[in-house]
Amino acid sequence: MAITRNGWWSQMPPITKNLLVINFAVWIFNTFAQRFGGDMLPWLGLINWSASAFHGAYSFHIWQLFTYMFLHANFWHFFCNMFAVLMFGPAIENQWGSKKFLIYYLVSGVGAALVQELVWYFTIGSAPGVTIGASGAVFGILFAFGWLFPEVRMFLLFIPIPIPSRIFVALYALFELFAGIYGAAGDNVAHFAHLGGMLFGWLLLLYWMKKPQWHLGKKQEKERPFATFHYQAPVEEEPKDSKDPNTHSDPEVARLLDKIKREGYGSLTQEEKDRLFGH
Repeated sequence: MAITRNGWWSQMPPITKNLLVINFAVWIFNTFAQRFGGDMLPWLGLINWSASAFHGAYSFHIWQLFTYMFLHANFWHFFCNMFAVLMFGPAIENQWGSKKFLIYYLVSGVGAALVQELVWYFTIGSAPGVTIGASGAVFGILFAFGWLFPEVRMFLLFIPIPIPSRIFVALYALFELFAGIYGAAGDNVAHFAHLGGMLFGWLLLLYWMKKPQWHLGKKQEKERPFATFHYQAPVEEEPKDSKDPNTHSDPEVARLLDKIKREGYGSLTQEEKDRLFGH
């Protein structure tokens, strides 16, 4: 994690920063609300939609597919999820850009909610069910990190040997699958929702692969920092209609490349991107 003299917080990309701030604000507000007899869970938590006997104070609303990921049960639940966002989010957001990162985060979180609703439908039917937490979106982020930086070395707490992130993600997914199928009755963790976050993240990546305008920026770097707040411009293909090997001698192209160096690829307008790549 690169820390500059301007401070690591000021260097953090905007969506990651805002996710941390919003989740912290909601956690603080809900903590005080619970202390004074209120609770945001019935309105913002994800409620089992098929629980016909669970109406009244707790009932399903469509917005819960989105809002549930900003509620957390306690401090450690909040801390673990936000720590993962802090560690993995900046590297992904810097690679993709803020808009794409936000879309991916929300799709993973909503996808996890949909999977959890299906699990409830086939396992507990109309029995009560409530889920909260950003874990589904976090597992989507974890999958994206393994996709973008597959050779970055990571540690498992119980295995003090660095392993590539792609293997780390695969082992974590297998653990969640095993825990979801064979977990103890008292296990309150939504393991299949975690897998749902990974699944929808993967499906979104497959969709983006078919869209040339959505550059995935997949790398095979072995020594890339675990997380960095410095922008890495996506690697674009050379313009197909460009026959001049000295294209970058064009003053306008040189200006655009200098702008990317100073302000990042995301600072370019669509017209500037088209000019840069000869469209």
